[in-house]
Amino acid sequence: MYAALGDSTGAGVGARDRRGYVARLFHRIERVRPGARLVNLCVSGATTADVLRAQVARVAAAHPTLLTLGIGINDLRRFTPEDYRRNYEEIIARLQEAAAPAPLVVSNLPDLSFAPAIPAFLHEEVRRGVRRFNEIIADVAARRSLFLVDVFSKSHEVVPTHPEFFSPDGFHPSDEGYEFWAHAMWPTVKRAIGEQ
Repeated sequence: MYAALGDSTGAGVGARDRRGYVARLFHRIERVRPGARLVNLCVSGATTADVLRAQVARVAAAHPTLLTLGIGINDLRRFTPEDYRRNYEEIIARLQEAAAPAPLVVSNLPDLSFAPAIPAFLHEEVRRGVRRFNEIIADVAARRSLFLVDVFSKSHEVVPTHPEFFSPDGFHPSDEGYEFWAHAMWPTVKRAIGEQ
C-alpha cells in the first residue's frame, strides 16, 4: 500500500489527465509490485498545516508499506521558515509513529523561480525561499533517516531548457513536467521498496 501526502503536485493539477507525480510513481510501482494499491491524500493548495490537520491522521488506517511526502510550495508565501520547520518536523514524527516501519520518501521543492508565472523581479527572492525550505527538509531527512529526492537540483539543471514542463497556468507542471518529476523520484522510491 502506497500512501502519498502533499499538495497539488501530488494531486496532478496542471496535467491534462490529472496524473501528478504520485500517479506516475504508482504506475511504476505496479509494474514491479502487481496488486499494489494507492491512497493519494494530496490536496491542491495544501500547506504543512493542512497536512497535519487533514492528511496525517488518515495514514494509519491505510497500513502503508511506502509513504511519500511533497509539501512546502504553498507554505512559502504563508509561513516563516521557523513555522515550516515546526510543522514539517511534526508531520515526520507523526508519520513515523503511525506507519513504522514503512519507508518514507520525501521530495524537496523544485526551483520555482523558472515558472513563467513568477515575475522576473521575484526570481531571486523565490529561489532563496525555496533553498531555505530545502535546507530544512534536508536537515530533517538526515536526522530522521528519510529517503530524500533532490528535485531542486534536477529542476534547476533541466527546466530552463524545457518550457513544455509547465502547464498553461505557468505554475503547475504539465504532463511532461510530472513525468520528469516521477522519473527523478523513481530510483529513490525503487530503493526504498527494496527493488533493484
